[in-house]
Amino acid sequence: MLKLLDFSLRLSVIPLSVATIWLTVTNKQDNSIYGYLKYSDLTGLKYMVFISGICASYAFIAAVSTWIRCIVTKTWLFFVSDQIVAYLMVTSGTAVLEILYLAYNGDREVSWSEACTSYGKFCYRMKLAVILHALALSCFIILAVISAYRAFSIFEPPLVPSKVVEEDRA
Repeated sequence: MLKLLDFSLRLSVIPLSVATIWLTVTNKQDNSIYGYLKYSDLTGLKYMVFISGICASYAFIAAVSTWIRCIVTKTWLFFVSDQIVAYLMVTSGTAVLEILYLAYNGDREVSWSEACTSYGKFCYRMKLAVILHALALSCFIILAVISAYRAFSIFEPPLVPSKVVEEDRA
């Protein structure tokens, strides 16, 4: 059951990440007053595309690897890799959320006005990409918990001397 859930989550991450990449890379809008805006103008979006690519690639390799017996026994490899990918996804999602926040609200202290009234389509697609990225991140958080369970369940709980147990009960 756990193996099937693991496999399904890894497969689910692939289309979510690919859709995030597609939405972001094809995101562009022209404004007659402010000019042309495309995803490559914002470093945070390029970072999210890069991390989503890593995420989709890793998810594919890991999904295939779950059915190869010699690799499945490497629980620590999955544990560490799942943790790293999840953390990278958090950082890239946070970077884009900051961009979205500034695009919708601006920053009055440094005289940045909000941009989403001028670039509404761009902001909408960026918001949709962040939602898909968050769904992929949710899958990886669950995968990180599953891989942690697998990695640490092979160990026995520490033995507590019976004298300590008796003192705790008293």
